[in-house]
Amino acid sequence: MVLVIRVMVLMLVFNVASSAWSQRANPAFSDPEIDPNLPNVLLIGDSISMGYMIPARNALKGKANVFRPKTNCGPTTKGVAEIEQWLGDRKWDVIHFNHGLHDLKYMGPKGQNLADPQADGAHQQVPMDEYQKNLRTIAKRLKQTGAIVIWRETTPVPKGSQGRVPGDSAKYNAAAAEVIKDVGGIATDPFYEFALSVKKEQRPANVHYTPAGSQQLGQHVAEVIAKALK
Repeated sequence: MVLVIRVMVLMLVFNVASSAWSQRANPAFSDPEIDPNLPNVLLIGDSISMGYMIPARNALKGKANVFRPKTNCGPTTKGVAEIEQWLGDRKWDVIHFNHGLHDLKYMGPKGQNLADPQADGAHQQVPMDEYQKNLRTIAKRLKQTGAIVIWRETTPVPKGSQGRVPGDSAKYNAAAAEVIKDVGGIATDPFYEFALSVKKEQRPANVHYTPAGSQQLGQHVAEVIAKALK
């Protein structure tokens, strides 16, 4: 019995230490200084959202407590699997979410990440029909929270990006728009168009953004959320 208790204590200490290390390693995973008098906002998304997380939080300081899952939210398959964990038991006022870049990326026949789209056996990680099905499941669940839900469009894929095809973001955004319209009651953040306006801050042949680019994306997200909170 004593041994079991010791193991449980060690596991608890490890989990706490692991969480603390994760937050130090990536500030985007840190919790905000919570003001119980402010609305709670949840940002769901991949590494693009991780990049704009802190700028968005800073821009909403004094207006909202801004959180995100302590993970790269990846493709819709991960969203379906982990959405309950991400929502937790907090009362959310606004949820701003996206999945896309990890759905449309190409994988090799043996699961190789970011495969050459032209290679034999290469396939998109989540085909568009499955993407729509998964997104519908996620969107419906988010609506059930009673929060204001905002769908954020997927950012452009520039020429030369490994494992992705330019133009696919627009196609997946169109597919997502069908789902969001059908589910109803969800606003859309026209993020694709805004991202085009800051394309000079997107890294060459890379879907990611410079710190200056992430700052601008975060400011945009903050403005969208602030408007929703009025």
